[in-house]
Amino acid sequence: MWKGRFQQPTSALVQRYGESVSFDWRLYEHDIRGSIAHSKALVKAGILTQDEQQSIEKGLLGIRADIEAGKFTWKQELEDVHMNIESELTRRIGAAGAKLHTARSRNDQIATDARLYCRASVDQILVLVRSMQRALVECAERNADAVMPGYTHLQRGQPVLFAHHLLAYVEMLDRDASRLADARKRLNVLPLGSGALAGSTIVLDRVFVAQELEFDGVTQNSMDAVSDRDFIAELLFDFALTGVHLSRLSEDVILWASAEFAFITLSDAHTTGSSLMPQKKNPDVAELTRGKSGRLVGNLMGLLTTLKGLPMTYNRDLQEDKEPLFDSIETLGLALEVFAEMVSGMEVNRPKTIAATADPLLLATDLADYLVLKGTPFRHAHEVIGKLVAHCGQTGKTFLELSTADYRQFSEAFDDSVHDLLKVDVALAARKGAGAPSPQNVAARLNHWRSVLSE
Repeated sequence: MWKGRFQQPTSALVQRYGESVSFDWRLYEHDIRGSIAHSKALVKAGILTQDEQQSIEKGLLGIRADIEAGKFTWKQELEDVHMNIESELTRRIGAAGAKLHTARSRNDQIATDARLYCRASVDQILVLVRSMQRALVECAERNADAVMPGYTHLQRGQPVLFAHHLLAYVEMLDRDASRLADARKRLNVLPLGSGALAGSTIVLDRVFVAQELEFDGVTQNSMDAVSDRDFIAELLFDFALTGVHLSRLSEDVILWASAEFAFITLSDAHTTGSSLMPQKKNPDVAELTRGKSGRLVGNLMGLLTTLKGLPMTYNRDLQEDKEPLFDSIETLGLALEVFAEMVSGMEVNRPKTIAATADPLLLATDLADYLVLKGTPFRHAHEVIGKLVAHCGQTGKTFLELSTADYRQFSEAFDDSVHDLLKVDVALAARKGAGAPSPQNVAARLNHWRSVLSE
């Protein structure tokens, strides 16, 4: 590439250290597509003839076919995906191939390839996020009437529907999808035509190229265009946060599948055994997903650290953006796919969840609300129920075993109607506020998500 300036060949060690084709070959489809659009712009600028452009396009499509068929040999000495393809094109079609790089640099070329790759990858991840949401909704529907304790501080708090718990993750994933769709809009601008950093005296129709490549517009500052990796950092954050959400769900699944909880049973197809202990059934999918979330966060941190000290414009450090990007896309994509499959095979152990929800202390807040509705200030009601809980602990009785007279020792606001309150189904039905887990609300939300996810 630079033999006119240099009189010594590049050291073999430097070649091995600096090559990126071992991983950026993944960009081949987008590199070829961008080059075809660029060749058409060169025709409009009078640099290429129509015949030369057609020869270039035919040659590039032939190279793409060979790559997809596994017949293309990537050469480390050519450093990256761009030069491997351009070199092979020139070998196949001659001088027309050598004209292709007119008015562009590898700086704006890689910036374009990366945006095309990210755009396509976001579309694929969005499909998988929606599939994961569908798996959760389907599992929630299968267990629409199953009850379980809701937890804070990993201590039983109040009764909820199992479906309501799963739908919490559907909401999280919807925010993830929204962030990805928003990031896609921001990244969908064309940097090609920015050159190495200052454009070119050979002026190309960048708007035409943007239309050819389905970009919404073109970048407006050539220096920013070739050095901008904000879009990759933003996507890595979105991927990492989606991974964190899957990790939280993983933790719930791991707890629920334990003998101590036994709220769910995972299928044999999505668990593993022990090489030593024959009784074991391990939730490996959830554990691996919990672990891989750290990898996604690490990829984000690595890129941000790379970017933080870079001067304008392109610096070779930016080569370090691609491996974390590729890894995060592949890691998250597989995690979403396998987790959705696992959730589809997950069964709820209703006797266990019912038994856990039968703990009368889960209705302590309901009793406080009962007093409030009788005219007691909440802070006083809270204190009364706290003393009532302590009394139950000292006497070994439950709320259900206390008489009306026992209740009235703590507050004269209690009457016989208190006993009607101490039922889980009554407590759930009373939670009718927007977003609360009444059966009616949960059914409506399931209908909402079924409609949204069928589109």
